[in-house]
Amino acid sequence: MIKVEAIIRPNKFESVKSALIQLGVEGMTVSEVRGHGRQKGHTETFKGREYEVDLLPKIKLELVLDDNIADKAIDTILATAYTGSIGDGKIFLYDVTDAIRIRSRERGVAAV
Repeated sequence: MIKVEAIIRPNKFESVKSALIQLGVEGMTVSEVRGHGRQKGHTETFKGREYEVDLLPKIKLELVLDDNIADKAIDTILATAYTGSIGDGKIFLYDVTDAIRIRSRERGVAAV
């Protein structure tokens, strides 16, 4: 199993979610987060005063997937979240050795 953690633009979330559901991804955890990468934020003006916004709003998706669907899900996120501009996000991959469903005590892929 693989844990896919994707940080994407908030305006891309609905299309990424829909594409993953169409692919057959059944579960995901979604968090609203703030951060920055190479773009380091930007300057905005409010009531005539400039201020720096250095932590930008992003959406973090966390998915634990069977190995046979993980590559398709990653390709789907890459294709759907892409704009070609700085700030498109990142995808991190982690090996998952086991998963346990608390209610039924199922283990492995059956628990996901």
